[in-house]
Parts: sequence; C-alpha cells; structure tokens
Amino acid sequence: MDRSRPDNPGRRQFLGAAAGAVAVGAAPALALPRSNVPGWDGQVDVLVAGSGAAGTCTAIEARRGGASVCLLEALAVPGGSSILSGGVVYAGGGTSLQRALKVTDSPEAMFDYLFRAGPVPPSREKLQLYCEQSPEHFDWLVAQGVPYSEKMTTAKGLPMGDESLYYSGSELVWPARDVADPAPRGHVPGVAGMNGGRSMMQALHGQLRKLGVQTQTRAEVERLVVETDGRVAGALVRQDGQEIYLRARRAVVLACGGFIHNTAMLEQYAPQLSRCSVPWGGAGDLGQGINMGIGVGAAALRMHEGFAIAPIYPPENAIAGILVNAAGQRFIAEDSYHGMIGHSIAYQQQGRAYLVSDQSSSYPAPQDNFPLVAESSSIGGIAGQLKLPVGALQNCVAYYNRYAGKGQDPMFNKAKAYVRPLQRPPFRAWDISVDRAFFPAHTFGGLATDVDGAVMNSFGQAIPGLFAAGRNAAGIPAAPYLASGLSVGDATFFGRRAGRAAARAN
Repeated sequence: MDRSRPDNPGRRQFLGAAAGAVAVGAAPALALPRSNVPGWDGQVDVLVAGSGAAGTCTAIEARRGGASVCLLEALAVPGGSSILSGGVVYAGGGTSLQRALKVTDSPEAMFDYLFRAGPVPPSREKLQLYCEQSPEHFDWLVAQGVPYSEKMTTAKGLPMGDESLYYSGSELVWPARDVADPAPRGHVPGVAGMNGGRSMMQALHGQLRKLGVQTQTRAEVERLVVETDGRVAGALVRQDGQEIYLRARRAVVLACGGFIHNTAMLEQYAPQLSRCSVPWGGAGDLGQGINMGIGVGAAALRMHEGFAIAPIYPPENAIAGILVNAAGQRFIAEDSYHGMIGHSIAYQQQGRAYLVSDQSSSYPAPQDNFPLVAESSSIGGIAGQLKLPVGALQNCVAYYNRYAGKGQDPMFNKAKAYVRPLQRPPFRAWDISVDRAFFPAHTFGGLATDVDGAVMNSFGQAIPGLFAAGRNAAGIPAAPYLASGLSVGDATFFGRRAGRAAARAN
C-alpha cells in the first residue's frame, strides 16, 4: 500500500474504475481526528467533493490556479443535480447575449429585482458581487464551450426550442415590474428540449479532461480529517467497500448537493418541503456535505428554505384561471413565476390550493400534472364538491369577474393578457396541493461561507482548509425563489471563486 507518493490521489484500485456502487450517506459525518488516520493513501492540493456545476467549476478554476486537483463523485455518473436541470443561469447586467438581442439591462436593475422584489437577501455582499460580475461570468461560460444561441422568447416557462434568453422569473409580474426595470435574464443553452443541463455539464466536464483533473466516480467523501488545531487536512473516502485516506495539502471543497433525498433531514429542517410530491435533485442529494461541515464546527444557515414549484403553465391559457386556497380565496397573481406560486402554497397555504378554470382557461385532456377534482356547470357546484366554506368561492369569483370584464385585477394586478372573466362552463377545479400535484422541491439551506467559499463557524471565523459551494453552501438562492437559474448561476459563479481561493490556501 503506497501511503507516501505526494501527487498520487490514491491506490491503483482507487484510480481505476470501481466495480460496485457506494451506499451514499451511510456513514456518520463527524470529524475524524488526524491521529486516527493510519497514513495517507494519496495527496493532492485541492480535494473536491461533488461533480455538479459547483464542484466542476471549482475544480476547473483550482486547476487553472496552479493546484493539483482531485474531483470525487459518489455516484456512478458525474453531473449531480445540475445535469438533470434545464441548465438555466440567471445572468444580467448587460451580458453579451443581452446586448446581441438589443436587451437593455444593468447590474443595478438586476440587483433591484433580486433585492427588492422578493425576500430579504441572504447576503447583500454576495448578491451585489454576483450582479456586478454577471456579464463576465456569462462570458466565462461561453469560453468553456457552453452553447448559446442568439435567440429569445417571450413565452412563459423554460424554452423547449433552441432559444437561449427568456424571462425566467417574475420580472414582468406585479409588484416586481414596479420596483425594478424588467429584463430577460434566464440564459439557457440553445438546445431543444429539457437538455440544457446536460449540454452545460458536457462542456464543463470537457474542460476537466483538457486540464487533466483527476476525476473519480463511485467515490464517496465520507468524513473530514481534522488536525489538532482545527484545520481540515483531508478526508476519508469510501470506494467499493474500501476506506481510503486522502490528504488535501491546501483545501477540501464540499460541493455535493442539497438534502432533498434525506427524509430525516427534511423533516428536521424543512418539513414544508418534505410534504412535496417530487424530490427534485440527483440521487446524491443526501446532505452529506452539509453534515460533514457541521461535524467540524461549521454554521448552517436557512436550512428551512428551498424552492417548491407549482408549474401551472404551460399552457399559458391556464394563467387566466384563478388560484384559490382552502378557504376559497385568491392568494397570489396567477402569472407569477411558478417558484413563487409553489412557495406560497407550500409555506403559506398549508400545502393546499386549487386552480379554478372555465372552458377557455382549462387544461387540455389528458393532463396528469394536476388531478381534476371538481367539474360543474356552476361555480357553486365546484365549491360544493370541494367542500369550501359556504359562499366563499362564489363571492371570490364574482369579485374577480366584476373587474376582469374591464381587463383589471385590483387585488393582484395580473397582467392584462391573462385577465378575463370566468364565465364559460364547464367550470373545473384542479388540485394544486403539494401532495396531490406534480410539485417538485429542492433545498437551499447550507453551510455559512464568505464570498470566496470559505466555510465559517458560528463565531464568523473561517475553518482553515475548508470551502463549500453550490447547495452545500447558503448562497444567493432564497425562498421564495425569484427566478430559474439563480441556483445554477450561484453554483457556477461561487464555485469558480471557491476554486481560486482553495488553490491559494496555505
């Protein structure tokens, strides 16, 4: 057994393809004292856990910063949750694509939207930096080979064609349109279908190969190794049933996803998300990186937050219906970004909601995202089938119709294109509840980090030798989620910064 070669990430068996799968998240995440390590099986400057967008961008920039890098992935296929996503990056401030399509935007307008139209931002410093450097970050993605087309769509929802720019959030929805100049900022690879994440990760993984970054699948980072002074010195890795000790001379970077597939963590930290019908993320999103960070004294922030998505569109005609809660009352503008709709249902409406439609706003058949739970020739018939409070839905619809006939929505200012009375039977009600509908969810909580990804303890001090990025870190995504692309944008942008900082670490 070779425990001395300085730049070898491990034994031959470790570097070769493993024959068996690893039971992800099976071991405790408490720190392992350096005195308990019998010897190092390999050494590297920067050890990265996770091969999604955050870990991959970390590895690319650490390698370009002069460090030797080993990237480990617990699953058999690299890419994490990012490869399953639409590949949307929320970018603005005047990106090269925005300029090519004659879109006017500025870092100030982008910041205003993200700062003023939604929740209190988790870190004003991170958010401001992200907005200011957004154009440069998009150019970096282009330089890595991520393909974008000079095409834009104004349709709501992720483009299914090859358009690369769209309104990915609620920029055009009240009250956001009144507090910040709207601009399309959803930058998605110009490939047809739900293949943007795959296209993006293929390009980024191609850069890893060009740079010669050691990449190993079926290798789970199980526990962090800590020196007596608190510095993270390396990690215990499990592969094919074998324990391997890897030393990280400069830093370990945790980038192995959120915890949407860890039921116990969800019920402990984010019970609203645990009720959602579709855990949205890679199979490796079990919270291992977060627990390892906590195990060495890291602070964890906003662990209750995440996105819960109720995608009532497409088709866009459904937006002309009205969303009501269990009391038969409207609670949000139906043209809102589906992450904001989902958040309101999951966190503020006890998980229950219905979309009420008439003939012109109904879903076509067949439709399996939302079950049809009531149908009648009258609104009263719908209310009776749903067992709503007596008269509540009828009064709600009557008020809505009174102004919708004038193209107005005084309650939520829904865009005029979607405002029309509900008056053509049959009337239908669709169950948009978290446990009955197609209701994807993902987590946002994670380790406290600075703008360069250094992991902080509860006293605001950096833990030497430890960085985090992506959904292992509490980054700029917050609840309610304001736009598609903030999570991947955060992962790629702050992953890059973590990689550069890790390469410089002493």
